Amino acid sequence: MNYLIRKAQATDMPDVLSLINELAVYEKEPDAVKISVDTLIKNGTGTNPLFTCFVAEHEAKIIGMALVYFRFSTWEGKSLHLEDLIVSDIHRGKGFGKALYNEVMRYAIQQDVNRVEWVVLDWNTPAITFYENSGALLLKDWYLAQMNRERLHNYIDSIS
Repeated sequence: MNYLIRKAQATDMPDVLSLINELAVYEKEPDAVKISVDTLIKNGTGTNPLFTCFVAEHEAKIIGMALVYFRFSTWEGKSLHLEDLIVSDIHRGKGFGKALYNEVMRYAIQQDVNRVEWVVLDWNTPAITFYENSGALLLKDWYLAQMNRERLHNYIDSIS
């Protein structure tokens, strides 16, 4: 298998967005993606990017990506959050996802983080099995809490 794992560049962002949209469909949220290529370029490239994105390139085509960013844990210190890891449907099961995952873990060590964390849907058994087999600890006693833009505004309006 001939492939390259590398950091994404601005010119890769249309392919990255396409993979994000494919992931949204896979996760049964086809209309959930609100960002654009411009958003990815603005926030993922330049002198102070908000995230780092790795891409898997096979036969001169981007077929996978992993997007990460730094967080700070009050218990652990510097940590890395894996936001998304996706390989295009027709390329799954060939080792590209593992190669991207391995690159994220190497990057975490290079960046001297104390923890890498991510979330996985409870029905995504292939991903759960993969993560457990890698030695990851899946914490099942925590809830993921989110406040989207609408809920945020509703909350602020309610306390004003």
